[in-house]
Amino acid sequence: MKILLTGSNGQLGNALQAILSPLGSVYAPLRAELDLSNPDQLRQRIREFQPDLIINPAAYTAVDLAETEEKLAHAINAEAPAIMAEEARKLGAGLIHYSTDYVFDGEKLDPHGQVTAYQETDATNPQNVYGKTKLAGEQAIQASGCQHLILRTSWVYSLHGKNFLLTILRLARERDQLRIVNDQWGIPNSATWLAETTCKLLAGLQQENARTDWWAEHGGLYHLSAAGKANWFEFASAIVAQADQQNMLNKAAPALTGISSSEYPTPARRPHNSLLGTQKLQDKFALDLPDWQQCLQACMQGVQAT
Repeated sequence: MKILLTGSNGQLGNALQAILSPLGSVYAPLRAELDLSNPDQLRQRIREFQPDLIINPAAYTAVDLAETEEKLAHAINAEAPAIMAEEARKLGAGLIHYSTDYVFDGEKLDPHGQVTAYQETDATNPQNVYGKTKLAGEQAIQASGCQHLILRTSWVYSLHGKNFLLTILRLARERDQLRIVNDQWGIPNSATWLAETTCKLLAGLQQENARTDWWAEHGGLYHLSAAGKANWFEFASAIVAQADQQNMLNKAAPALTGISSSEYPTPARRPHNSLLGTQKLQDKFALDLPDWQQCLQACMQGVQAT
């Protein structure tokens, strides 16, 4: 199977590139060779390589900057997936596309006023440019008629690039006190775990004569996330606790204080509730999902080793 992987310099793309080879021949062009804001170049690369599968973890993810760079965010998050879907349909190829919790408004509560997980059937209502452009990408793929999996996830971290985990580790070594938002809820997700789980989902595609049937049975929109829930304060606390336990800080652990979103204003509005329900994915693929803290521990062991 020939696989075109975008965004190999990003967190998830980097993790995918490391483990995709058992599934087939992987072409993972860097940005200089494949600029997703360049439609002509994107079409040309797909037509030259003629993949059986396109995996698209690439995205414009600068959430705050997107508020002033809407055109570029739309080109990468909406227009590029639309082109991939169109070309995949023409080739009879499949498309794996990653999306985000930010397609929701973050206001979903249970009857007791507590945050509760969004399901794939819940109405979308993005509140910032990033979320709006990602939703447009989802809709373009669904409208294209191509064979696809759209996998929404949230709060991605890894040992690569820029992310919350690495930021908290740096700040914990530099400061004695950290103030962290405690009224936004979600589920942290390790890029390595997301990549490994993606490969499990795709195992059935290795049988070429059964691919069309596989897509007919398994294609569609899913939420892909570890189990449990946390707010940013709890996520940061878990990072600092594990780092301190593993003697990674070279100093006393900083004191953490929880603050409200209003005390940490940002140009883009963040959802209060980013919880993603995963029952559909578990049922369709017979998966047992680990708790997010298990994934964090596995990732932190990697930090210790580096």
